[in-house]
Amino acid sequence: MVLTLPAPAKLQPNTLRIVPLGGIGEIGRNMTVFEMNGKLLIVDCGVLFPEEHQPGIDVILPDFGYIRNRLNDVVAIVLTHGHEDHIGGVPYLLKMREDIPIVGSALTLAFVEAKLKEHKITPYSMVVREGQKEKMGDFDLEFVAVNHSIPDALAVYMKTPGGTVLHTGDFKMDQIPLDGRLTDLRAFARIGEAGLDLFMSDSTNADVPGFTPLEKDIGPVIENVISRSTGKVVVASFSSHVHRVQQVLDAAHANGRRVAFVGRSMVRNMDIASQMGYLKVPVGSLIDYKHSGDVPPNQIVYMSTGSQGEPMAVLSRMANLEHDVQIGEGDTVILASSLIPGNENAVYRVIDGLTKLGANVVHKGNAKVHVSGHAAAGELLYCYNILKPKNVMPVHGEYRHLIANGKLAEQTGIPKDNVLIAEDGWVIDLKDGNAHIVGAVECGLLYVDGKTVGKVTEEDLQDRRVLAQEGFISIFVVVDDQGRVVVGPEIRARAFAEDDHVFDDVKPTVAKALAEAAGEGVRDPYALQQVIRRTIGTWVNKKHRRRPMIIPVVVREQ
Repeated sequence: MVLTLPAPAKLQPNTLRIVPLGGIGEIGRNMTVFEMNGKLLIVDCGVLFPEEHQPGIDVILPDFGYIRNRLNDVVAIVLTHGHEDHIGGVPYLLKMREDIPIVGSALTLAFVEAKLKEHKITPYSMVVREGQKEKMGDFDLEFVAVNHSIPDALAVYMKTPGGTVLHTGDFKMDQIPLDGRLTDLRAFARIGEAGLDLFMSDSTNADVPGFTPLEKDIGPVIENVISRSTGKVVVASFSSHVHRVQQVLDAAHANGRRVAFVGRSMVRNMDIASQMGYLKVPVGSLIDYKHSGDVPPNQIVYMSTGSQGEPMAVLSRMANLEHDVQIGEGDTVILASSLIPGNENAVYRVIDGLTKLGANVVHKGNAKVHVSGHAAAGELLYCYNILKPKNVMPVHGEYRHLIANGKLAEQTGIPKDNVLIAEDGWVIDLKDGNAHIVGAVECGLLYVDGKTVGKVTEEDLQDRRVLAQEGFISIFVVVDDQGRVVVGPEIRARAFAEDDHVFDDVKPTVAKALAEAAGEGVRDPYALQQVIRRTIGTWVNKKHRRRPMIIPVVVREQ
């Protein structure tokens, strides 16, 4: 859907305004701003990882522009769980105002605080748990246990003068979870009985029929794969997937293997999870990666990052023979994660690279080594029937997921007009049980490139794509006061298929174009550069069918 919406009208008293700044129509950079009587509450602040058409970008943040001048109105940042697409943007937001309170479960805040320490930020943290209630401004909050692929996930139920909202965060309804912590359907039922004005629900698996398989079914498969492996084993997963790491530890221990954590985030997060009791490490099963080379290949398992094919992550470097862990015949690599949309090509390149080295690559496509952390259609239908919300706003998913989630809501009797399919930056107002889209605010992508935040534009990325795909040509010319060529043109090319001598044919054409411009009274170096750019661009397009980046330099003779 492509709509041009006006700016929203001034917010009326006792009306709840909801503005998603990320996570709607995409998998990542989740962030939603709730406003009530002049105060702002933020739920989640994550990152999105770049795709191939965004070269050089480290991560992508939500657009903070909407709140940049209102940071003093923010009462808290509530974090639903500890995945990067929900917490990764917190350091960048706190750099704008360090004393914003961050609220979340114990494990979630431990992961965040470790990240903030790297940014030299000491946060004001408030640990909460399921069943706990807190009042922040006009927001009366209650935290509800939900099951996900990371421990300690929470949904957020808020009561405001404008209405009530339940935001699930990421969740599913695993009935036999590894940690025994169920999604609290009793709390959902109580909220539904009290009357729920707006349900904001995870949409990631809304187009998947039935129910998400059980986490407990993965452990035996991983153990079977490891037991049949004759060489070293590498398991790649998200660095925060504590449950998956637990299953790998147990399977390795059962097969007499030791486990080495590889990757800075994996080592950091699992150290935190172990210290806090979320990860149970069998005695003697861990070994420091630095000493793992002393262990025979058939007695070691490497637990690594890089399951999404990230170029600089551990698994990609192994596939490219750029890592100390060398993969070869008899080795096994397990990709124990789902594919994030947009990463498919990168992941399959890594799989091909590892297969070419002789490894047996096991992934979700050929073995049950991963299950999703998100509710499928059957689970969402249960939620709608339990909650019976007046209005629904699907969140966390690409557009097809949002649509599928909305149709599920309609099937349970929610009127189509009460199902709000929004986009990042769209503004929703809630009052007296009625929710409406009332406009939109500017909301783009905020790129992190090294130490710079928000300075890289779409035009910069287009230049990078041109450089990568078409190459670069530079032309240097010295002209006298009359605009006549004194030196040059000297032409050099990079990432261009032909040698520099191919430009010998066009040099007279460039000189002629400059002479004609000089004859017409053109003296300005910038205008002469444009003459060169047009001349070279036309020639190289006709001659070589390329559109490289062309950088002309015109210097006036001293």
